[in-house]
Amino acid sequence: MLREGVRLEGRVLVVEDDADLCEVMVGALSSDGHVVVAAADGHAALDALAEAAFDLVLLDLALGPGPDGVEVCRRLRAAGDDAHVVAVTAREGEADTVLVLEAGADDYVTKPVGIAELRSRVRAVLRRVQRSTPPRPVLQLGALRVDGDARRAEVDGAELPLTFSEFEILRALLAAEGRLLSRQQLLDAVFGGHAFRDPRAIDVHVHHLRDKLNAAGGDGSGIVTVRGAGYRMDR
Repeated sequence: MLREGVRLEGRVLVVEDDADLCEVMVGALSSDGHVVVAAADGHAALDALAEAAFDLVLLDLALGPGPDGVEVCRRLRAAGDDAHVVAVTAREGEADTVLVLEAGADDYVTKPVGIAELRSRVRAVLRRVQRSTPPRPVLQLGALRVDGDARRAEVDGAELPLTFSEFEILRALLAAEGRLLSRQQLLDAVFGGHAFRDPRAIDVHVHHLRDKLNAAGGDGSGIVTVRGAGYRMDR
């Protein structure tokens, strides 16, 4: 667990088929004290994920032969792995942003990747994942129950398979007790800050969250969009 004055460390899987870029990423993150494992293709990535747990996966989408980054992410989520996934992509534009996030990624960066930005993202993610916090109350709304300490969300006792970002958004909306939260406020709830991040990512995560609530017998429509302003959870 993170303590004040102690170097933040985590287990990071770097999935990148560009050998030179992979070497730079691994070197930078290792110098920050993280335990870093590298995988050059989708098969190696899936093998690494099957063998060990990671706090963070930096996942290139345009991998060579075998499963691409999108497929790796889908399989990771299908297996119930809740590691925080940051997609690394050369693709740009709203449609490709949606594709990245719909695969189950929590966040994304576009190439060329600035090493300072990459290190900042990794620190922010691990701070959110590992930091020591006071006990958080269990939040409940009808059949929906969210336990922040156990990181478990349920509808009628059945667990919701949420990603890191979806869980944090749901917890923030419930804790707001019907108050409006802007996209920037939700970015802060998920990442502890929103430097470098696209507020549109929140819209995709909320869309997935509604679908998962509906599929579990909950009420996804309870998450209300306030056009141009943000979201609230009806109570």
